Amino acid sequence: MQEAGLPDHLFEKYSELVYRECGINLHQGKRALLQARLNKRLRATKLPDYETYYRFLTARGNTQELIQFLDCIATNLTYFFREIQHMKFLEQILPDLLAEKSKRRDCRLRVWSAGCSSGEEPYSLAMCILPHLDDFPECDFRILATDISTRALAVAARGIYPKEKVLKVPEPLRSRYFRPDPSDRAAAQYHVAQALKSIISFRRLNLKDAYPFKGPFDYIFCRNVMIYFDKSVQENLVNKMSAYLSPGGYLFVGHSESLMGLKHSLKYVRPAVYRK
Repeated sequence: MQEAGLPDHLFEKYSELVYRECGINLHQGKRALLQARLNKRLRATKLPDYETYYRFLTARGNTQELIQFLDCIATNLTYFFREIQHMKFLEQILPDLLAEKSKRRDCRLRVWSAGCSSGEEPYSLAMCILPHLDDFPECDFRILATDISTRALAVAARGIYPKEKVLKVPEPLRSRYFRPDPSDRAAAQYHVAQALKSIISFRRLNLKDAYPFKGPFDYIFCRNVMIYFDKSVQENLVNKMSAYLSPGGYLFVGHSESLMGLKHSLKYVRPAVYRK
């Protein structure tokens, strides 16, 4: 397996491939990361060098390997109740939306977690929203959770997390929505309750592709995703997502992200929150 540095011409080729396939901008600062991830795929495929792997990766019919490669490139750092300000704001605005829907006899509530990684975000959203629905038993509540990484989605759908992650969930919600693994005497792992799992659909989606659903969504969370894209991809993504928001719906982005300098029709509400 090749361990020497990634040549300039191949760094450019791989960067162009990643950008073309999923919009992630691998600038020079990501060179070491790209090489490390490539080395993993070389070991997995038993191919001898970066040039051979590139030819293999781009050969017709090797879609599964391309998916595996993009899985390696994707960053899946997340945790329960990340950027808690968003969750608190959601709980502030949700009662008005539910009251309005009740008046209109509109029992449909839809949320999209775009870039859901290993599932902590959509499960956190479900935990925030479900207690508010106790007075709206007729509400048809669903969360769509998408990510480009099949590896992360497998963890999310399984719904089993180490104790150290689950301990960060507020105790009332933890006791309501998590159970220790019955086969684990040390209780080092916890299972997500079926009440959460039953309302979340996990699907693989490349955000650059056409979206195979209709919407609309009341809330879209696309947080800490756009930082990997350049301005043109960000602008295209925001406008695509805007079309899937219901009138008055909210788009949440990461607090390290901003729509400043992008052309879009959303109204700024507060840092990292926009409304249609």
